[in-house]
Amino acid sequence: MESTSHQPDVAAPAAVPAGAGWPPVARPGEPGAYVPGPQAVDLSTDCGQVHDEAEPAAPTVLNEIDLMPDAEATEGSEALAQLKAVIAKFVILPSEAALDAATLWVAATHLQGSWQHAPRLAVVGPAKRCGKSRLLDVLSETVHQPVLTVNSTPAAVFRSITEVPPTLLVDEADTIFGSPKMAEKNEEMRGLLNAGHQRDRYVLRVVGNDHTPRKFHTFAMAAIAGIGDLPDTIMDRSIVIRMRRRAEGERVSPYRTRRDQPALQEIRDRIARWMAPLADQALHLEPAMPVEDRAADTWEPLVITADLAGGPWPRLARQACKRMVDAEVRTEEDNPGGARILADIRRIFHAAGEPDSIATDQLLFTLNGDPEAPWAEAGRGGLTPRGLGAMLREFGISSGNVRMPDGTQRKGYLRHKFLDAWRRYCPAVHPVTATGAGSRG
Repeated sequence: MESTSHQPDVAAPAAVPAGAGWPPVARPGEPGAYVPGPQAVDLSTDCGQVHDEAEPAAPTVLNEIDLMPDAEATEGSEALAQLKAVIAKFVILPSEAALDAATLWVAATHLQGSWQHAPRLAVVGPAKRCGKSRLLDVLSETVHQPVLTVNSTPAAVFRSITEVPPTLLVDEADTIFGSPKMAEKNEEMRGLLNAGHQRDRYVLRVVGNDHTPRKFHTFAMAAIAGIGDLPDTIMDRSIVIRMRRRAEGERVSPYRTRRDQPALQEIRDRIARWMAPLADQALHLEPAMPVEDRAADTWEPLVITADLAGGPWPRLARQACKRMVDAEVRTEEDNPGGARILADIRRIFHAAGEPDSIATDQLLFTLNGDPEAPWAEAGRGGLTPRGLGAMLREFGISSGNVRMPDGTQRKGYLRHKFLDAWRRYCPAVHPVTATGAGSRG
């Protein structure tokens, strides 16, 4: 299982001086307000630190989310704190942000009728005994109407989803998606989990002796646990918690169903009672999100839940959202294929001084020569021109005749053809401007 001390990652915002430009205090049920941009705040005055006048200490740059003060607390704030404590009692999560995210995800299942998107909770780990199934044990007693499945058929799953969505808990997902052959065999399950991320996406099947077409609901929040990553399309619709095996000295309470179930269900019922009257209010909230696109869609129910609760939760939700999404972006850039090849080529162009073009053989020599990259293992002789071309065609990038500095022509790639893909898929790697001229040095 993964370790964490569950200590806050950020100092309490009370240490910021009065002139720092505080945002308005968030109200329960309203999106949290932001400071207009990061601010350089000298904390030395309030902290009583003495600095050499000749070399004043550099100001600490605080993120606008970290500066959010607590909102007015509601009953939900205390209920979420109670839920968070009980999850931490039985499972060691990888970080405080992951613990906050799991807590808010559980609470959000009790208001699924208000959400446009049903976030998946991807509970993945590199090996057995990382706490994935134990987390699902706790979730099964605290989420709304759990439907626990292990290697179930797609037909059984979508017939379990009604107009009032349950919460799907899928354990041992590696038996469904653990290899390309398994994934191909279970393509229908992947399609079902993808479709159910958004409201009003139905599965059409014929039923009865007269083969009458019938629409089946797919919309439902789902927690999916397994060894290794899930298919990319599911991970992209998920709040990802990457579990690790518990280290020596880390302790959790053993989970006993008959003993611990009543207390967990009492917390579940308390959260359900608190959230039930808030359905209409939640439906009309549109909070400012610290991320964009599908990540914003996926995290919005958790941020709204936090805003309804008040207290520290609006800040904690946005911190968890930003940090966990950023972590997944970095993970994606490090994986073979996809953004990884774009990121590595971006580094090669940058190291070469941003030339207008690079020959294919030079590009492959550098890619295959990186001992920490996966390209040398892409085939018997490493990544080939054909393999590189196939990967880049997915991003609309193709090779051609390019003129080299010595005047000769060779097969290669023009820098400007990568600019759009770099901005979209690996924007943090030597960023380029909208015109592509910004980071040529």
